[in-house]
Amino acid sequence: MGSYPRWLKSNVSGTPLAHVASLLVLAVSIIFVATNTVNIGQDAAFISSIPAIIVIVYLEGRGPTIAATVLLAIVGLWTREVVNGQLSVQDWTRAIFLLVSGGLIAIMFHRLRQDLRGALEVAEARLAAIDATESRYRWAFERAAMGFANANRGGQLLQSNRRLCEMTGYREEELAQLPLEALVYPDDQDAVRKLLRGLVDRAASFGMEARLLRKDGKTFWARLTVSSSRPDEISNGNVFVVVDDISERREAREALLAQKEWIDLALTAGRLGTWGIDLKDGTVTGSDKFWDILDMPPAPSRRLRELSSVVHPADWPKLAAAAESSSAANYDMEIRVRRKDGHVRWIALRGRQENHGDRLLRIGVAADLTERRQTTLLRAAVKKGERIMREERHRFSNLFPVVTALVRMINVPGNDVARYKEMLIDRIRTLETTHVLLSGHANVSAMLHELVAQELQPFKDTRDITISGPAIVVPGGAAESLAMVLHELTTNSVKHGALGVPQGRVEVKWEFASEGAGDDVLFDWVESGKRNNSRVARHGFGSMIIGLDGAPLVGHSPKLQISEHGLRYSLRLSRKEIEL
Repeated sequence: MGSYPRWLKSNVSGTPLAHVASLLVLAVSIIFVATNTVNIGQDAAFISSIPAIIVIVYLEGRGPTIAATVLLAIVGLWTREVVNGQLSVQDWTRAIFLLVSGGLIAIMFHRLRQDLRGALEVAEARLAAIDATESRYRWAFERAAMGFANANRGGQLLQSNRRLCEMTGYREEELAQLPLEALVYPDDQDAVRKLLRGLVDRAASFGMEARLLRKDGKTFWARLTVSSSRPDEISNGNVFVVVDDISERREAREALLAQKEWIDLALTAGRLGTWGIDLKDGTVTGSDKFWDILDMPPAPSRRLRELSSVVHPADWPKLAAAAESSSAANYDMEIRVRRKDGHVRWIALRGRQENHGDRLLRIGVAADLTERRQTTLLRAAVKKGERIMREERHRFSNLFPVVTALVRMINVPGNDVARYKEMLIDRIRTLETTHVLLSGHANVSAMLHELVAQELQPFKDTRDITISGPAIVVPGGAAESLAMVLHELTTNSVKHGALGVPQGRVEVKWEFASEGAGDDVLFDWVESGKRNNSRVARHGFGSMIIGLDGAPLVGHSPKLQISEHGLRYSLRLSRKEIEL
């Protein structure tokens, strides 16, 4: 439509051929006007000039047409004057009419030519824009990273881009001879047929994942999108096909699914549950195993405060604090959960804090530690029982020398056997009291002065014993250990030292190293008098208790000095081991 006006403009108007044609038309018109004026009359001569004027204005334009009109009018008047000898008013009227008609025709054709030229320029601009758009579309179509193709409603491929040819291994000419179904793996062809049947005469678009066949028979996964043109479009029978190679994404997704299955299997085998806390709105999400550990029905999410119904009241503040933002990246805590059957379970919550967009989350795993904790406590109880049994055996083995020393150190007053018996029983009961006090220190605290006094009570009336030091309360575990140390020192003194001879003297004292809050307590056991054996006692269980063979049962930095005239044992008690 636009090429014909351009051809007329470039190949007819204003060309030498147009000038020659105009001159011929003008000459024929002049001859015709002259002939008609002579044979027919002036009226026909003027009317016959109109077609010539129209041809000339079409070929030459406004200026030449007006000139030709004037020339035709002059020729007509001259011929009339030659034939009639004079010009009438009618002749002048017809000439003027011819001039006016020719001028109007020239002006009108000139105006039409301008309008046509303007319309032609607009059409050319639009055609240029269409050409540019088509060029961009074709460029994008050919160089797109995805495969594109045009097909008809039957699925016959009409046009394919380069990327689709690369993916399938076919040339564009070969693809043009194939239906879309021929590129689809046989197991997926039914789904593609349904896709094409779903394209009705309306704007529609459908997509699916399918396996496509290459020319060499290999398959690859692709995202297949089929779109139909709108009913108001001229080519409403066309179908636009988009093919996106998703083989790598598919493999990655399958790998992620497999990894998720492995993780789920590991979590299930380890009886672990996953959880997450949204710190913004205070909601808790978790796996089914997580809710099972908490003895709660599975749910997509719950408010954190709903967990207070199962969490032990003493541990609820720790869990509630988990909903607050923290600078610590890792999260590790243990809580107790009360189940419906009344049992209390120990649950470990471990995870980390992460940012997901504008949301701050705590995510992690939950593990039921009840059995492990019970096993640990049971093992600790067994070990403690074994240690107590060893201590008891050692304590009883040391008890006999003490009893023997008591028997020997008590004189029979006036050969009064009854009195001797009464005094001996009194000393043995005192020793029993010390043993009971020592055995009962596992879970109670005791004054340090009381521990020393009870241990030396059987010898207080017969030996020179001094006990001095500030009031210090020793907690249960440390008190038991310290009583063992005192009992070992007493037993050793009875066997070899000051408590085994009448002139023996024992001084027990303790004091703070300084006034600092974190300073140690210095404990000293000093014996004076001749020893039965100045050598260091053999290394055994007793040596282990006071720290000769390693760390003592309580305190640190033990020192033992033995000579023929006495013994000195020093020990430092940490403030962490005692209560003031």
